[in-house]
Amino acid sequence: MAFCIFASTCLAAEPVEIKLAYIGPAKLPSTLSLVDQPADDDGLAGARLAIQDNNTTGAFLDQRFTLEEVRLKDGADAAAAASALADGGVSFILTDLSADDTLRAADAVRQRSAVILNVGARDDRLREEDCRANVIHVAPTRSMLADGLAQYLAWKRWKRWLLVVGSHPADRLYADALRRAATRFGAKIVAERVFEDRGGARRTDSGVTLIQRQMPVLTQDAPEYDVLVAADESETFGAYLPYRTWDPRPVAGSAGLVPKSWDAAHDQWGAIQLQNRFVKLNSRRMTELDMQAWTAARMVGEAAARTHSGDPGKVSDYMRSPDFSLAAFKGQSLTLRDWNLQLRQPILLADGRMVVSVSPQEGFLHQTSELDTLGVDRPETRCKLK
Repeated sequence: MAFCIFASTCLAAEPVEIKLAYIGPAKLPSTLSLVDQPADDDGLAGARLAIQDNNTTGAFLDQRFTLEEVRLKDGADAAAAASALADGGVSFILTDLSADDTLRAADAVRQRSAVILNVGARDDRLREEDCRANVIHVAPTRSMLADGLAQYLAWKRWKRWLLVVGSHPADRLYADALRRAATRFGAKIVAERVFEDRGGARRTDSGVTLIQRQMPVLTQDAPEYDVLVAADESETFGAYLPYRTWDPRPVAGSAGLVPKSWDAAHDQWGAIQLQNRFVKLNSRRMTELDMQAWTAARMVGEAAARTHSGDPGKVSDYMRSPDFSLAAFKGQSLTLRDWNLQLRQPILLADGRMVVSVSPQEGFLHQTSELDTLGVDRPETRCKLK
């Protein structure tokens, strides 16, 4: 675009700057598997790629997208960090924070008209009793993940579950979502076991011997079951279950067949093009958190392009409108649920090597969107946006 005073004199207009930021932890939690340790830029790398994609389109629309990166040490004040970003003109803040810190950040910037895009926290309460009108949720909820898994297990007619739950709060929340999903899709939890995390190092010379003895004992003497479903968000035992259960049964949930928003093996619907671009840029594979951050930043870019505006209010309103959708290489366009601002999305079911299936499964119907068979539907919601 250009502004012309005379026919022979044209002044190029300065592009409109649209500021985004990413707030995440300085140190990401480790995993049981040495080959699955998160990269230092997990999540951030996805946001950076999306900024590049936004600027490719923005170059034709006089829009320029920037990304500020903030890494918080344990105990750091998320509210103060979000406030400083908003005071610096950042209108869209991507967050990989705990549920409580997400709420603190959202409340801190509410009067500054900044929007939080939650890319990390899966807690259902953030979309329900603790929902906020200035928080858009890109990360799927635990209930969406559990429903995606339960639909596939129902399709397979693996209806008898042995549920093994970790002893940490996040494990119990995931177990609640799995119990809800079992009831919703006709499965029966025939027994429950609890893995008590007593601390201590498992990566020792005797680790394999210890685990090989412990996991069969944990799972023996159970009623007849079709599949073991593990709730282990704390990464203390789930990865040790496959091939070590007392009975020869498949494992799902936090290990084995895992419901995810994204997987490095996903190559359908043009995903291989995104995967290849990400690998070229980062020399590693794209994770769930990378994809959730990419999606959040692309939502802002798509809304800015559609509205031909860099005005934060117009961009935010469009993302919330029925006209908004985003193509995200998952087979169908993603849209926002207007009752709790959760992004509708398919759930991939992966085994660590391949994508086994994608939910919603065939035959699970809904009057509005089949994606609303995953998670809390409108008639069930307790959210009152404020």
